[in-house]
Amino acid sequence: MIISNALAYLKHLLPSLLQKCSSSKDLKSLHATILKNNYHHDCFIINQFLAACSRLHQIDHAFLAFTQIAEPNIFVYNAMIGCFINCSSAFDALHLFVEMPKLEHQPTCHTFSHLIKACTHIPAMGFGEGVHGQVRKNGLVCHLILQTGLIDFYCIVHRIEDSRKVFDEMIVKDAFSWNTMIFGYTLFGDLNAACKIFDEMPERNTVSWNAMIAGYARSGDVESATSLFKQMPCKNLISWTSMISCYSQNRLFREALETFDAMKDAGMNPDKVTMATVISACAHLGSLELGRRMYRQTVLNGFAIDVYMGSALIDMYAKCGSIEKSLVIFFKLENKNLFCWNSVIDGLAMHGRPKDAFYMLSKMIENREKPNGVTFVSILSACNHSGLVKEGRRMFLRMVEVHSIAPEMEHYSCMVDLLARAGLLQEALDLIQKMVIVPNSVIWGALLSGCKIHGNMEVGQIAMEKLTALDPSKSSSYMLLVDMYANENRWTEVAAVRGKMKEMGVQKMSSGSSWIEIDGVVHEFAATDTSHPSSEEIILLLFELFGHMKHASFIPDIF
Repeated sequence: MIISNALAYLKHLLPSLLQKCSSSKDLKSLHATILKNNYHHDCFIINQFLAACSRLHQIDHAFLAFTQIAEPNIFVYNAMIGCFINCSSAFDALHLFVEMPKLEHQPTCHTFSHLIKACTHIPAMGFGEGVHGQVRKNGLVCHLILQTGLIDFYCIVHRIEDSRKVFDEMIVKDAFSWNTMIFGYTLFGDLNAACKIFDEMPERNTVSWNAMIAGYARSGDVESATSLFKQMPCKNLISWTSMISCYSQNRLFREALETFDAMKDAGMNPDKVTMATVISACAHLGSLELGRRMYRQTVLNGFAIDVYMGSALIDMYAKCGSIEKSLVIFFKLENKNLFCWNSVIDGLAMHGRPKDAFYMLSKMIENREKPNGVTFVSILSACNHSGLVKEGRRMFLRMVEVHSIAPEMEHYSCMVDLLARAGLLQEALDLIQKMVIVPNSVIWGALLSGCKIHGNMEVGQIAMEKLTALDPSKSSSYMLLVDMYANENRWTEVAAVRGKMKEMGVQKMSSGSSWIEIDGVVHEFAATDTSHPSSEEIILLLFELFGHMKHASFIPDIF
């Protein structure tokens, strides 16, 4: 009687223990208890055990327990399918579903909810359409959760028309289904359709506003994103972070930092994602003091320096001129992902340390982290900055032949610039002509710049023809050609080019902005811009310095 009561109590206690289970060691111990007491045929207990396995990503233990149960019910099947999906085994989940009808188990809403999620992990469309057909066959087509799941699935596989068809068929729509449709249109890049859905919503929530802001940010429409953000009746942390990210993505780094300050003034505490975005903005502004301040705030808030925060800090210190601090952060990271490796390699390349960048690439591969296209853009940039033609050729071939990375525009641009600067203009031209993608104006511009350096008018004419066809209004191309003709004393051609520029209305563009940080304040400057309050003093000082240089018989080519 006592033993019977003890067993009954144990059986009653097991589900609670499984729900609290937090380690694989405890899971194995509980599994042993289940087997020892012959509970492995109890569907309810096995259901709880499979849920614990799913939470702890113990797929082998889960499947072993599943195979040991003599007659699993539909709830056990659902739990096993859910476990497969949670452990990134979508094909196994679909295979198990195929086996279910043989055992005469009627799938439920939860079954199909799991399967629709599985189909989002598998690119082939046939699986999703098949599951959709089974949903119809089992009379669950009007189920709200399944319809929303199907909208999301069709959006992920870029079948926005099918998403809209499911959405229009819905008799009842909740806020989640409306928001899913908005997300779909923003991902697809159809902001007009997303805005129409947004306007038609019977009741918008914060998620709706955030989805639209994120959509406008991705499309580069900062004005619309800002307008919506200002109209929001209630902003949460995601709203603020989305707006900061929007400014940062569109190179409005000052606005990103101003929004961060406004967020703090509104009493909103940042999270790791916010801090990483702000640190990235500091990096692009070259503001070391601001970056350090953000780093201190990260530490004070108790945020662990994980791979995302770590990569942002590595990039920030490198861009702000402190490569040694960047390396310290890198080596302190316990775990390093692709972003961390790419950030440190790019930083070394930026600081003219190609050998160290090559070394980091070799260590990256030793650590079984597969390099990607971004990695090799940094590596080729390192070769370019240091004029390492032989190493550049070798790395370009290694990227293609060893790592099976197809060259993109940035890789070709680095190689053409490297070869052109070294005077290997015919080799650079041959590489362009062999490209599997259509070369853009940056590539032809790099070739033309090389032609100016080495006075090669023949190849320069080819580059100029291509440039004017791609971007006839780009003044820098014409100015390069003018300089080339002037260096050859071909003044008739100089006049002809200038005449063509005047005829086409091409005007010399001002240079891009540059920043300098003084006492923690970032000052921005651009050519011909006199908006800075100290502009007059700066210009007078420059003329004074020019006078000193002229007196020393050095005439800089800046006036």
